[in-house]
Amino acid sequence: MKIACVQIQIREGEEKGETITRAETLIEGIDKADLIILPEIWNIGYFSFERYISDSETEQGETISRMRVQAGKKKAHILAGSIVERENELFYNTSFLINPEGDIIGKYRKMHLFPYQSEERQLLTPGKDLCVIDTQFGRVGLSICYDLRFPEFFRKLVDYGVEIILNVSAWPYPRLEHWLLFNRVRAAENLAFLASANCVGKNREKEFCGTSMIVDPWGTVLAKAEDHECIVMAQINSRQVGEVRNEFPALADRVLI
Repeated sequence: MKIACVQIQIREGEEKGETITRAETLIEGIDKADLIILPEIWNIGYFSFERYISDSETEQGETISRMRVQAGKKKAHILAGSIVERENELFYNTSFLINPEGDIIGKYRKMHLFPYQSEERQLLTPGKDLCVIDTQFGRVGLSICYDLRFPEFFRKLVDYGVEIILNVSAWPYPRLEHWLLFNRVRAAENLAFLASANCVGKNREKEFCGTSMIVDPWGTVLAKAEDHECIVMAQINSRQVGEVRNEFPALADRVLI
């Protein structure tokens, strides 16, 4: 299967509809991908906390509705990054996986809300459930940005049989080295593929570091972006996960303490 990570630039002052149109243009230029991934809260910018409530949406809102159309057009799965989702009086950082028919087949609400120089924890409610989805290209587990710092989260995904970890992010530059490390380590320690889509550009004086990447079960980077708007693509085969886990059965050697 071919994975395409859309590393979209966040632009200050841009209306949400304009940003969605740019994302659609980027998606339309992707050639024959099976899975397309967008970043975290890309439609308004992660650090635009003053817009979280006013620009929140349901899954029937503009962002997800337009991404469902794109999935049907491209005949591809689309992980629509994440949005600020509204449900009744609560708000969540939520990621949606859409199939090639335009149906939502998975939904993950970010469990680890980011507290450092961020208002996310004050404004949003943490999710309670992992999201594991069976697809024609393997069992997929969803994650969002700060989740990468919590290895037990990903080990639990593996306990549920996940072969491909997907991460949507708005990771800023001061912690670039952490980003580079966590992407590879989470793949290697879980003997799984990992694909991440990060933002670039500036948002409320914070600069995103880009470097979206696709990593194989050995922790080898198959494809990696720099820090400009682009598409990162790689071909993977989920059968490799089983082969690696059989050849190097570290997961079976775990001692539960």
